[in-house]
Amino acid sequence: MAAQCVTKVELSIACTNLLDKDVGSKSDPLCVLLQNTSGQQWYEVDRTERIKNSLNPKFAKKFVIDYYFEIVQKLKFGIYDIDNKTFDLSDDDFLGEFECTLGQIVSSKTLTKPLVLKNGKPAGRGSIMITAEEVKDNRVVVFEVEARKLDNKVIKNNLNPVWRPFKISLNSLCYSDMDKSIKVECYDYDNDGSHDLIGSFQTTMSKLKEASRSSPIEFECINEKKRQKKKNYKNSGIVSVKHCEVGIDFTGSNGDPRSPDSLHYLSPNGVNEYLTAIWSVGMVIQDYDADKMFPAFGFGAQIPPSFQVSHEFPINFNPSNPFCSGGAWGWEQFFRVVKLLYFTADVEVSGLNVMLPVPVQCGLSGHTTNYRNLPGIQGIVDAYRACLPQVKLYGPTNFSPIINHVARFAAAATQQQTASQYFILLIITDGVITDLDQTRTAIVNASKLPMSIIIVGVGGADFDAMEFLDGDNGVLRSSSGEPAVRDIVQFVPFRKFQNSPKEALAQCVLAEVPQQVVNYFSTYKLQPPNNPAAK
Repeated sequence: MAAQCVTKVELSIACTNLLDKDVGSKSDPLCVLLQNTSGQQWYEVDRTERIKNSLNPKFAKKFVIDYYFEIVQKLKFGIYDIDNKTFDLSDDDFLGEFECTLGQIVSSKTLTKPLVLKNGKPAGRGSIMITAEEVKDNRVVVFEVEARKLDNKVIKNNLNPVWRPFKISLNSLCYSDMDKSIKVECYDYDNDGSHDLIGSFQTTMSKLKEASRSSPIEFECINEKKRQKKKNYKNSGIVSVKHCEVGIDFTGSNGDPRSPDSLHYLSPNGVNEYLTAIWSVGMVIQDYDADKMFPAFGFGAQIPPSFQVSHEFPINFNPSNPFCSGGAWGWEQFFRVVKLLYFTADVEVSGLNVMLPVPVQCGLSGHTTNYRNLPGIQGIVDAYRACLPQVKLYGPTNFSPIINHVARFAAAATQQQTASQYFILLIITDGVITDLDQTRTAIVNASKLPMSIIIVGVGGADFDAMEFLDGDNGVLRSSSGEPAVRDIVQFVPFRKFQNSPKEALAQCVLAEVPQQVVNYFSTYKLQPPNNPAAK
């Protein structure tokens, strides 16, 4: 089982055009978050506050949930009209729901979808917007606040209220920027939801941190409309911050490739499933590359020095020269398989989710004995081993960036007058894909180009999405419905071949490539350079 790479994600919820179930007023919505355990079993994770008389609520309470990027976490958001004080939701009016995975939310950052009823029909024009924000800073701020001489009645007709202590995550409050401006608004609460603004003020966390019970920090609460109307307007009351303390909310940490539980863990003999897959497939692919110069990239990791998440980084950390070199090899074997097409393969590999985009240049180069110090795949293996201790495994698992990256090179190759370039992208991954819609679109676009995609799944994750992308059970379509013009994806689960000879995996992985290459160049009536038949 792979090490669990986990981070905390904060989900903000807002709805629009909810069903109105109340007579004489509007619905009083609340959002409940449920998570799937297995089958049809759901458990409640948390609830938002109830907002009175609103069909377009923006809930203040945020859901904080652990995000395991290699696990499919199914979520359900239910919206209810709350008209009683019972905790049970079965006696409240149901306004709609939405199901998705946490990975879909994280990869979209902001996801807006229509709400549906229990029978699957639309819940009117109701929709839900879910915004994901990674909790990079696990600090929270605890406040003690009071006010005096407020203009309107607040907290049970009290013009000098003392609010109960409350806490807010530093990330939500100011994105952990101590000098970022914070606007504080004070309202007069009304049961009908039409809360009246008393006034507001602006400050920063740097200023708020100076507050203490013996020396509170005070702010004038200003109502701009009243100030413009009244010549002698001073303020609408004083808000006093008596206490502001920043503390740490401890969270889980990412999985460690040094742990024996990780698929990236190197056993005492120096191998893991990734390396086994790289060797099995790479030893075949490298035979069709003339110079054995392999640009190697990784994705789905936090990389030094800033440890920002990257979906495309050179695993030798040298952007200007990402190549892993090796010796040169001959052409005869692949010439027999693909007939008149001759390939060089510049292979690209990710160290974490491994990718081999192979620009395949067709043309007879001749056999050479100019071997270099490292066999081609050995250069990739060495780069992978050196990279792994320096990065932090992370998520989400997005395929579309690297597919689009390789597609740009393939698009440039469409200007060729002969069958001289074809690209193969080999992805070796243990992650469940989180940008499925974007990846479908990228594959459909790539199907028009001289390019193929091979996916090898390592580990025991749910690879249903990979099978779907394979398209063997029907034509793959983009999220907008556009069909792929040809099948360019092949998926193979590595563990199916774990106890087989290494040649079996390579044979299955590469089985469809020759025909895909021939079909593309035949469609565009392109002949190989130096083709004797063309003379």
